Amino acid sequence: MMIRIVDTTLRDGEQTPGVLFSLKEKVKIATLLDKAGVHFIEAGTPANSKDERSAIKEIIKCSLTSSIITWNRALKKDIDCSLSIGSKLLHISLPVSEIMIQEKLKRSHSWVLKQLEIAAEYLKTENVHFSVGAEDAARAENQFLTDYAITAEKLGACRLRICDTVGISDPFMIVNMVNNLKKSITIDLEIHAHNDLGMATANALAAVKAGANVIDTTVMGIGERAGNTPLEEIALALFLNYKVDAGIKLNLMRTLAKTVSIASQRPISRGKSVVGEGIFLHESGIHVDGIRKNTETYEPYHPGLVGASRKLVIGKHSGPKAIINKLKELGCYLDDPIPSHTIRKIRELASIQKGGVSDEEIRHIAKN
Repeated sequence: MMIRIVDTTLRDGEQTPGVLFSLKEKVKIATLLDKAGVHFIEAGTPANSKDERSAIKEIIKCSLTSSIITWNRALKKDIDCSLSIGSKLLHISLPVSEIMIQEKLKRSHSWVLKQLEIAAEYLKTENVHFSVGAEDAARAENQFLTDYAITAEKLGACRLRICDTVGISDPFMIVNMVNNLKKSITIDLEIHAHNDLGMATANALAAVKAGANVIDTTVMGIGERAGNTPLEEIALALFLNYKVDAGIKLNLMRTLAKTVSIASQRPISRGKSVVGEGIFLHESGIHVDGIRKNTETYEPYHPGLVGASRKLVIGKHSGPKAIINKLKELGCYLDDPIPSHTIRKIRELASIQKGGVSDEEIRHIAKN
């Protein structure tokens, strides 16, 4: 099964409180996403502002290989904003849960279906492609979600986006939802997961397992509240666990993450999966010993796969063998035995500093 990625860093990612990408940053991020092999880039919401429309128009003018999507409410004024900048692939969204329909919109099921029909029929007169979003699908009534999906397919939607809008689902719930929808529609299913319970990546993978073939992501998982499914995590998990090559260039994930980190002013955690600077550092004596014998003992994949490199560091948890090997690598002792007090001092310094001991510090201890 071919899995395609919709990256919504420029839309959902920018909805992170305090995040605002400049025009230059948006174009740079879009270009990197394209270079990394993302199939679709959700570039923003044209109805938001004139500046937003200008930025999306600039991205469209770049003639990227990735298809550019614009996000819209199912309203003619939103759709017209997208059409005015030359958008050829629009996403229209409507809520499908009771709380969203009744409390937010003060509307009914029949109104939602009618609004979807009005928007879709208008789009068809404009000769553009469109996908349909089911906002808060995870909390929708099963029958209404099915009716909504069937309606979207009949109206010509190219795919249905099922949204776990408040990140309340678990993988079992997602599998049930996708299985139920697959019984009623044949168009592509797209999973849009949020990470409020820390399960966005797991939920996206569960959706794929059940038959969804399009996944929404953001770089580093940035987004509202706890964020979205991280692009780098889902691409690597598909490749390693499912043997699915989604066309994403994994060795560019770190470059992409650093670019978005700077633009969003959101630092990359040292231990952030796939792109963190510390994920291939080894200190524990048992781990270092294993790594020296066979890197697969304590590494799930080769660092080079994601453009990283490993480093064996000396710290509080380092065993005597690791310290001895480091001393020899640095040329501090050419003959055995290495004094036990040198090893002790190195470990004591590591404990005092609550971190690794640098090569220069090790040389200094060895000389004194």
